Amino acid sequence: MKAIEASSTALVAKSFDALAAEIIARCAALSRFTEEPGRITRTFLSPAMEDCHRLVRRWMEETGMEVFVDRAGNLRGYYSAAEEREAPRIILASHLDTVPNAGRYDGILGVLLGLGVVEALNGLHLRCGIEVIGFSDEEGVRYGLPFIGSRALAGTLGPPQLARLDANGIRMAVALGDYAAAHPEAVEAALHPKTRGYLEFHIEQGPVLDESQLPMGVVDAIAGQSRAVVTFRGRAGHAGTTPMTLRRDALAAAAEWLVAVEAAGLAAPGLVATAGKIVAEPGAANVIPELCRCTLDVRHASDEIRTTALKQILASADAIAAGRQIAVEHTIEVDQAAVALNPALTALAEKAVLAAGHPAPRMISGAGHDAMILAAKTPAAMIFLRSPGGISHHPEESVLAEDVAAALRAGLNFLDLFENHLESESSCTT
Repeated sequence: MKAIEASSTALVAKSFDALAAEIIARCAALSRFTEEPGRITRTFLSPAMEDCHRLVRRWMEETGMEVFVDRAGNLRGYYSAAEEREAPRIILASHLDTVPNAGRYDGILGVLLGLGVVEALNGLHLRCGIEVIGFSDEEGVRYGLPFIGSRALAGTLGPPQLARLDANGIRMAVALGDYAAAHPEAVEAALHPKTRGYLEFHIEQGPVLDESQLPMGVVDAIAGQSRAVVTFRGRAGHAGTTPMTLRRDALAAAAEWLVAVEAAGLAAPGLVATAGKIVAEPGAANVIPELCRCTLDVRHASDEIRTTALKQILASADAIAAGRQIAVEHTIEVDQAAVALNPALTALAEKAVLAAGHPAPRMISGAGHDAMILAAKTPAAMIFLRSPGGISHHPEESVLAEDVAAALRAGLNFLDLFENHLESESSCTT
C-alpha cells in the first residue's frame, strides 16, 4: 500500500492539520532550550543542545525509532524497513543548532517535519528504512565554521577544521573528545553504507514564496559562498589631540570599505555581499581605533561570479588601506562551491509537491544548508516552505500551519516516489 494512502487511512484520529499543529508546538517547546534567557541561542555541543536532544529523542522513540547520537553530536533516529536485511535508506534531516537570538524554525522545522513524516506512517514500515537526523551544527556560530555535523557524516571534517578554537580557546578536537567521553554509547559519525538518498525540508528564509503566495518550492541548487575575515590595522591615538590629517583610523578605513562591499553586491544579479560583524579596538569613545576586524560573506549560484567579486572586494580593501597608510590583512575562512542538487531526486520532490496539490517552482537557495554537504556523498534534494514576510534568523521567524500540513503530504508522496525510483534503478542494474 502506498505510504500516502496508508497514512491517510491511519490519520483518522490525527489529521495532517493536527499533526502540523503538533510540529509547530514542538518547535515552540524546543525554543525553551537556550544559552541566553529571553533569546533562542543554541550552539554546537552546548548544554542547551543536550536538553534539546533529550526531548527530540523522546519524540523519536515514541514514534518507534531506534535513537542514538554519533561522535560529532548529531542526533539520529532510525525507523526500520519492513524487511531490514539489505534494505536501502533515505535520510530526512536538517539541523538543531541556531544563530544567536534566532527564530524557532530555521533547521528545527526540517528535523521535526522528518519526524512528522515518520509519525504519519502510523506504524507502516516501507521497503526502505528512514533515518531522521538533527545535525549538531549548521550555523557555525561556535567555531566560525558551518556544517560541522554534516561534514563529519560526509567524512570531510579533517585536521584543519578540528584545530579551530572557539571563543574560550577550546580546540574543536578537544570539544569532540570531551563529548565522546561523556557519551560512550555514541557511534562513529558516518553515513550508513545503504544510504541511497537525502531530503531536507527547510524554511526558505527569504521572500520569494511569500510574494508568490505559494507554500512550497523545490531547490535546484545551493549558491556557493565565501567567508573571509578582513582586518585593518592603524594607529591608536587620543581622540581630542590627534589632528584629523594625521590619523591612521582603522575603523574609518573599514567604513569606506563597507561601502565598496555593498557596491560589489549590487554589481551582478543574484550576487550578495555582506559584512555582518565588525569589532573595533581598543573600543573606547576617546581613542582612535587602531584595529578593525570585519567578517565578509559573498554568495552566488555561479562560482565564477562569486570568486571574481571576492577578489574585487579584497582588492578594494588593499587599495583603501594603502590610500590611508594603514595595513590590512584578509583570511579566507570558507570557500564553498555552489552545489547542484541531484536531478532525479529533485524531480521526485517536484512531483511530490505537485501531487500534494500545489505548484512546485524551482528555486536557487542563497543560504547554505546541510544538503550541500551530503550531496557529495548521496543523491540529495530540498523542499522549501514559505517564510511569511521573508523573515529568518530573527525571533519573528514564522511558518503557516497549512504549509506544514502540505509539506507532510509532500513528504509522504516523496517516500512513495523514492521507493519506485529505487525499484527502477534496481531493474536497470540487473
